[in-house]
Amino acid sequence: MGKWALVTGATAGIGYEFAKLLASENHNLVLVARDKTRLKSIAKDLKSQYGIKCEVLVADLTKKKSLEEVATRISKSGKRIEVLINNAGFSVNQSISNGDYQAEKSMLDVLVTAVLRLSHAAAAQMRVNGGGDILIVSSVASFMTGGTYSSAKAWATNFAESLASEVNKYGVNVSALCPGFTHTEFHARANFDKSEVPNWMWLDADYVVRKGWKDHKQGKVISIPSLRYKFFVVMMKITPSSLIRKVQRKK
Repeated sequence: MGKWALVTGATAGIGYEFAKLLASENHNLVLVARDKTRLKSIAKDLKSQYGIKCEVLVADLTKKKSLEEVATRISKSGKRIEVLINNAGFSVNQSISNGDYQAEKSMLDVLVTAVLRLSHAAAAQMRVNGGGDILIVSSVASFMTGGTYSSAKAWATNFAESLASEVNKYGVNVSALCPGFTHTEFHARANFDKSEVPNWMWLDADYVVRKGWKDHKQGKVISIPSLRYKFFVVMMKITPSSLIRKVQRKK
């Protein structure tokens, strides 16, 4: 009988690729997203293709009730979750000072509050049961200044490192996957013009997921897919923050 894995934001992009990869490794799945129709369709396809068990959990992670329902499923003693993929997320394409506050708050509810709550639920039961895997999908944006989104991802990356240091001795592996621009529905939903980014900067979701999962299984707490983005992160770390802020002000 395969292990159970829970994937948030499982109906598209990186989340969907994680669901496929884990199914191919004989993990049973709990798929979490807002779109019930797409969830059921994907669950049916994965069960048929890989012969796994698959549950769907319709949840809007900006809502406390929905978030608690997912946390409860993670903490459930029967069919316990041994792999958690914290992937759900979105961005709002606006400035902080004159943008819509509620949109910013909803984004933080998903990128920060939900990651904290679900990781807490998973880590609590995994350390008692002697192991498990928690992967948080962050971003290379976590290494730069770029509004509320990059701030939230900076928290996610730091949180993953902090949690990893705490629970590794209990056999729980924690990592942050930090990709750059990736071909998914993410940018369209944020009304982002993909043509503004050169083709060479784009990554395929399948590659990002396979590299991130490989790094995770090898015990790497921070996974940055592709040499181009590893170089980018190194440059961001050695560039004075005052210079980065100056560049941001000119945009």
